[in-house]
Amino acid sequence: MYRQLIRPLLFQFDAEKVHYFVMFCLKMWLKLPFAKNVTRNLHQVKHPNLVRKVMGLTFENPVGLAAGFDKNAQWIDELACLGFSFIEVGTLTPKPQEGNPKPRLFRLPKDEAIINRMGFNNLGIEQAIQNLRKRKAKIIIGGNIGKNKNTSNEEAIQDYLYCFERLFNWVDYFVVNVSSPNTPHLRALQEREPLQQLLQALQNKNQTFPNPKPILLKIAPDLTFEQIDEILEIVAQKKLTGVVATNTTTSRENLITSAQRIREIGAGGLSGKPLNQKSTEIIAYIRKKANKDLVIIGVGGIDSAQTAWQKIEAGADLVQIYTGLIYQGSLLPKKINQFLAKKMKDAFCY
Repeated sequence: MYRQLIRPLLFQFDAEKVHYFVMFCLKMWLKLPFAKNVTRNLHQVKHPNLVRKVMGLTFENPVGLAAGFDKNAQWIDELACLGFSFIEVGTLTPKPQEGNPKPRLFRLPKDEAIINRMGFNNLGIEQAIQNLRKRKAKIIIGGNIGKNKNTSNEEAIQDYLYCFERLFNWVDYFVVNVSSPNTPHLRALQEREPLQQLLQALQNKNQTFPNPKPILLKIAPDLTFEQIDEILEIVAQKKLTGVVATNTTTSRENLITSAQRIREIGAGGLSGKPLNQKSTEIIAYIRKKANKDLVIIGVGGIDSAQTAWQKIEAGADLVQIYTGLIYQGSLLPKKINQFLAKKMKDAFCY
């Protein structure tokens, strides 16, 4: 029903406005008597084969919601009803910022893809903490952190440290985002020297707490294998827990959408089906090259149980979805988990 009836209707309207409208409707629905139980029963899959112990945390299943969907941690209780075992909030910055001018979120229905140039729009770390204080759902939370647009790369470390320290007591793991294409010069922080300095500073801060948190690095899909090798070397040196592979891409190769329409949309990161193969290749490469204990969260183009399984087969410990949810509907996590429960047999049993 979603693909045939609801999605065509929603796609008649601005993508960003629809995002907030749908979440408003979900919030209102879940206020009704028994609505939470009905929604959970419709979406959740519980099976011992799905349980994963990763990063010292126990995940009820391998499927999470990628960063960018709930930037301000304002819908955790609602999203926790949809079958996810973890939610990554953010990207969060120290100060609130509006992000890039609108429109900045564009659908490519023929490609089942999205182009966004949101620009780390969020209400700031303090508002996110207030929202996290109020949450009731006992779901694993990742904190995706970045820098404010007006903060220079030379001063970026302070932004990341501030977010890390303020958010520490409210999330279960951290993701360092230096790979978004929508903040000017941000990807330069993936280069050797600035990345070493940033990750070392974060680990130094991490070690000041009695129980340090897992830190992962989110990488771009546009890196060469040589660049990935360099990043993996730094990740190992700084003893990071893992990587999130991958962020959105600046590539526009092999799209069905007309070149004219792509030019009209302009800059931004591409997500969805066209990213699937590239992100899976990168996951497989990382798993082959990196220490076997390195955690990999696979994200990029997962729109079915089969594409989720491809990521896991390639070496991902966990997977995240976002654009697939937009195109396939809220039952996607359930479909993935039902498939994995059968496919994995005893592989995920602990």
